[in-house]
Amino acid sequence: MSEDVQPQVITPVWLARLAVETFVTEKHIIPAPSELPPELRVRAGAFVSLKIRGTLRGCIGTIEPLHDTLAEEIIHNAIKSATEDPRFPPVRRAELPELSYSVDVLNPPEPVQDVSCLDPKRYGVIVEWGRRRGLLLPDLEGVDSVEHQLAIACAKARIRPTDPYVIYRFEVKRYQ
Repeated sequence: MSEDVQPQVITPVWLARLAVETFVTEKHIIPAPSELPPELRVRAGAFVSLKIRGTLRGCIGTIEPLHDTLAEEIIHNAIKSATEDPRFPPVRRAELPELSYSVDVLNPPEPVQDVSCLDPKRYGVIVEWGRRRGLLLPDLEGVDSVEHQLAIACAKARIRPTDPYVIYRFEVKRYQ
């Protein structure tokens, strides 16, 4: 499904869609386009979320960048969201027309000394205890309190609420 014609402006969502559709249909990873806008040439962590009719179908990302550009980070995380999210089977070709995409580009995390500095609509959270680490993106449907946000992040990392975990917060730029 790879397209020879690029849009006038390459966007994170266009890149994620192209990466997933090409991988699912042709089984290869697209290279990053040679002409990237400045915001896709930087290094940053990114999460790619896939949904079908509003229901999560896959979400994988990186807190810190693993690739040379944000474009490459999006390409690899989009493919992993479609094929490696352990909560879901790999995306099938028949599902491609139904998928909607969002890309969250993470700002660097900052430590939080007090939960009063958190806001689940504005900030995502990372919780750490030892080698365990859990992350929850900001502004997720149904996550309306700091307590709920932290509980989900801790559960993802298998951290008990009574463990002396460290909290980080981060903001994202969300593309849909």
